[in-house]
Amino acid sequence: MIRFILVAMLIAGPVAAQTQPAPLVIAHRGASGERPEHTRAAYELAIDQGADVIEPDLVMSKDGHLVVRHENEISETTDVATRPEFADRRTTRTIDGRPVTGWFTEDFTLAELRTLRARERLPALRPASAGFDGQEPILTFQEVIDIARAGSARTGRTVGVAPELKHSTYFASIGLPMEPPLIAALSANALMAADSPVMIQSFEVEVLRSLGQATDAPLLQLMSPVGGPFDRPGMTYAEMARPEGLAEIATYADAIGVETSLIYPRDASGAAPVATRLVADAHAAGLKVVVWTFRAEDVFLPVEFRGGEDHGLGDMAGWLGRFYRLGVDAVFTDHPGIAVQARSDRP
Repeated sequence: MIRFILVAMLIAGPVAAQTQPAPLVIAHRGASGERPEHTRAAYELAIDQGADVIEPDLVMSKDGHLVVRHENEISETTDVATRPEFADRRTTRTIDGRPVTGWFTEDFTLAELRTLRARERLPALRPASAGFDGQEPILTFQEVIDIARAGSARTGRTVGVAPELKHSTYFASIGLPMEPPLIAALSANALMAADSPVMIQSFEVEVLRSLGQATDAPLLQLMSPVGGPFDRPGMTYAEMARPEGLAEIATYADAIGVETSLIYPRDASGAAPVATRLVADAHAAGLKVVVWTFRAEDVFLPVEFRGGEDHGLGDMAGWLGRFYRLGVDAVFTDHPGIAVQARSDRP
């Protein structure tokens, strides 16, 4: 049964389904183009800019708490490397088959993680955001749910939450499975139903299949232009994006979350002139289509939408417009204010 009704996902509050504009705007780690990602400031700004959903990436602490970071290696997004009391915890681990060196959330208790402060992940590209470094602590998943609910009360519209489970197979291998604390959090917050304002994401397959047995909350299979799910060796995202692969995804998930180039591939010049059939094929399979990630800086845009200034902002609204016209169901963006305005400006 297709549980994922993307508009109905957000009607738990006073906004009626028939008045909810589509596609949804999902704030990727908050308004992360303007504030350090995954911070209260980033999420609250995104809500104030009109985002329908806020997205936290979830990893695990040593004592089994779901905490919100882009990766479990946290030297890029916190001040941990400057903290002498934690210098001896720098190490190398193999994460999804790749050696990674740094500091890892699973080596810290929640209390220890709370002493760290967030930093801008791309300071050279986003110096204004880097000006907020050192001001915000690491959040838990529960705190992000609370931010969404407070934002709903403040704005009078329901704000959803789209958690992404990062490296679930890895965490299970070290005795920190992610599903139990996630289900506990969803249950405690009455977010287990098909029409709950929540959407659970993963690049892996089995964690979504497992969650589908435990909750009716909507599930989203993430897919990249390269590689494949770590828990399915030999399977590629390219295969999953074909009609037969989409039909298989539809047996356990409600939507796909795909990178922009799976819909608009870029040619040798960096332009993206022609769309693939992926949106139509996914809709034919009964799947909603969510696209990631729209960023306004020139370096992330196809050449035809760049502004030409060093680290300047290009025409992200124009780039988004192509996807809106194709009928995608939602977009992830670091700049939700631009995406909301572009949605309003649609013909």
